[in-house]
Amino acid sequence: MQKQVRYGQNRGAMRGTGVLARNARAPQKEPVPFQQLLPLKLKNSVSGKGERTSNVACLQEMAVMFACLKRSEFDQALCSKEITSFQSCYNTSQEQKKAKKELDRSDGPVLGAEARFMGHKKINQLLRKFPQ
Repeated sequence: MQKQVRYGQNRGAMRGTGVLARNARAPQKEPVPFQQLLPLKLKNSVSGKGERTSNVACLQEMAVMFACLKRSEFDQALCSKEITSFQSCYNTSQEQKKAKKELDRSDGPVLGAEARFMGHKKINQLLRKFPQ
């Protein structure tokens, strides 16, 4: 005995694949030629906009400290551990900022891991030595 299937009963399962195949993009048959829109060379200077960071140092420690102060009704004696943690974090972040400024001010070449963190002034100084 053959079971008769009405038109439209089993249609939903096949419809999804048909929609996907119909809207799919065909694969590229030949390599796309390169079009040079701008000259492939560096500019002679870089801007310092990328160095402006919006992250705040020690934000987590500050939040923990304020939560503790709020719990203890702003009694600093009960939150001495959190306060010293925040102060030590702040001091280390200030030392890191000073070290970065010293690195930017130095005239010597930047080598190794410090080269990733060169400032725009140092990069412009190098580009002035080797213009395009």
